[in-house]
Amino acid sequence: MEFSRFLECLAADHDRLRTVVEADADAPVPPCPGWTVADLTRHVGEVYLHKTAAMRDGAEPEPWPPKEFAEEAPTALLDRGYTALRAEFATRAPEDPAGTWYGPDQSVGFWIRRMAQETVVHRIDAELATGRPVTAVPDDLAVDGVDELLKVFAAYAVAEWGDYFAGILDGSPGRTVLVRAGDDAAWRVRTGPGEFTVTDGVGDGTADATLSGSPQDVLRSLWNRAGAEGDRGVTVEGDPGALAELRRCLVVATQ
Repeated sequence: MEFSRFLECLAADHDRLRTVVEADADAPVPPCPGWTVADLTRHVGEVYLHKTAAMRDGAEPEPWPPKEFAEEAPTALLDRGYTALRAEFATRAPEDPAGTWYGPDQSVGFWIRRMAQETVVHRIDAELATGRPVTAVPDDLAVDGVDELLKVFAAYAVAEWGDYFAGILDGSPGRTVLVRAGDDAAWRVRTGPGEFTVTDGVGDGTADATLSGSPQDVLRSLWNRAGAEGDRGVTVEGDPGALAELRRCLVVATQ
């Protein structure tokens, strides 16, 4: 995706999020146990301000968040955070340096992509929490979101912080899961002791399990945002253990 497209999606999902969180501040957020809509709103505002500081200062700020944030109303913090984030993006090029947690990409462009994906997931959270219809996720954003989740979150985390996944992967016999999002996007995921590798495309050979569906249904399924209806739009075939292993890795990688 072009960075301009990420920014377009970020704006649309932020605007929808901002509208939805006006209601039911005390409503629980099903995908985020223990959170209310107010907590979700505050979190997104803090994330926006954190990434703004990472771009401005060249490193992710620690500790975080500042204590004074607790005195600010959640929607006010969200508004301030989004304004600051967009202003920072407007003054920088995607290739400009920025501090990130992802070693291979220390650029502003990383945060443009990450904030577009962060916002669409939490927009879905807000809609599920308030009982609003879940707005469709554009195919291009959803495909990119699956790609980011598998490669940037899970594969990188297992390679860099493998100890966190030892309880999941050390006893793995070695499994292959094929993830398909729509007609054109596919990823082949290989798991095993100390291993979580992702290659683009269907690849060669059989897979232990396949998860397929529309791009947005696959994105929501892998992020555990399917909602009360469950994974009705997703088809699962093959070894349930292989898919369970994949999902457990994704949970740890996104905590």
